[in-house]
Amino acid sequence: MSLPADPSRAIKTAVASLVEELVEFRRDLHRHPELAWEETRTTEKVAERLARDEIGVQLLPKSGLIAEIGTGGPVVALRADLDALPVGDQTSDPWRSGTDEVAHACGHDVHTTALLGAGLALQRLDRERPLSGRVRLLFQPAEEVMPGGALEVIAAGGLEDVTHAFGLHCDPSLDVGQVGLRVGPITGAADSLSVRLTGRGGHTSRPHLTQDLTYALATLVTELPSALSRRLDPRAGASMVWGLLRAGSARNVIPATGVASGTLRMLDPVAWADAEQLVRGLIGHIVAPYGVVADVDYIRGVPPVVNEPRSTAILADAVESTLGEEGIVSTTQSLGGEDFGWYLEQVPGAMGRLGTRTPGGPTFDLHQGDLRIDERAVGIGARVLAQAASAALPRPSVDASA
Repeated sequence: MSLPADPSRAIKTAVASLVEELVEFRRDLHRHPELAWEETRTTEKVAERLARDEIGVQLLPKSGLIAEIGTGGPVVALRADLDALPVGDQTSDPWRSGTDEVAHACGHDVHTTALLGAGLALQRLDRERPLSGRVRLLFQPAEEVMPGGALEVIAAGGLEDVTHAFGLHCDPSLDVGQVGLRVGPITGAADSLSVRLTGRGGHTSRPHLTQDLTYALATLVTELPSALSRRLDPRAGASMVWGLLRAGSARNVIPATGVASGTLRMLDPVAWADAEQLVRGLIGHIVAPYGVVADVDYIRGVPPVVNEPRSTAILADAVESTLGEEGIVSTTQSLGGEDFGWYLEQVPGAMGRLGTRTPGGPTFDLHQGDLRIDERAVGIGARVLAQAASAALPRPSVDASA
């Protein structure tokens, strides 16, 4: 019996039979979130479920795993991230996080479960008739830290023989049943920066006898973003934002140490390549008049995710097969960092934004403890990923015999 030219019906049927299980799986992950590089339970749960359907896995050194469906031929990679955030769960759902100050506030539990569902559906498809290639499932650790767990997956051979890579990311500003797509950059480059200042402290009545570290720190915090705006091409879309400031313990004591930490994000990969050297030089010039010493910890984070045109078209066709034309919406480039960009520096691919908002319901934000997901997104994500992988493989020859 020949395989239908379009396997979308078989994928739809397979995912539909799995949806209830997948929703429960996602809720279990949500109850038990794990931070970057600590996703051991999550890894075990995914590996156990794949093994039940005879899908072999390769465990990564710390956490995460790689699995593969099919034998021989080109490889299409599908990726999900496993880690949660150090954020308290503020929801009242029965499946709210059971770990203090840790929650899946970015939707990675949805990503993981959708990829699991896609893998199980493709395994069933492969049993009916072997795929014309292989589909590699990348369950990646540590997306939320820089430079990200993608580099470990790549080092473990995750991209060997890969022709296309696809991923989805939750977007609570889009309704469930919509997927945001664009050709070209869809996220920004992002780096992490921490500056520790040290100097001679003292009494606030005698600042001239100190190296007024608090004043130097405040100057750095205001002047570095300003200087960058004049040293980088405005078209680079650079944004330097501080998230942590720490200095002092009393109002009348000038401290001897202080720290400022934040992120530098930009839209342009060319400007990103030179950013570290520029930032280090500017910091030295800004703090020099105050006599303090600046110890700069600059972590080169992630490049932009740049959606390749043909891969984006494949992903769009997968969305249309799943949701109809109305399911495809255009989206803009954001300054959010995503280490999926490391994959797309090596292979063609595309990432889409998976709508998770209940139509007519509130709009939540990522990285916030009150994030809630319309769970219909789990099955939709599984179908879109499976369909994209199937479409990216070479078309099998049709057997005309009965």
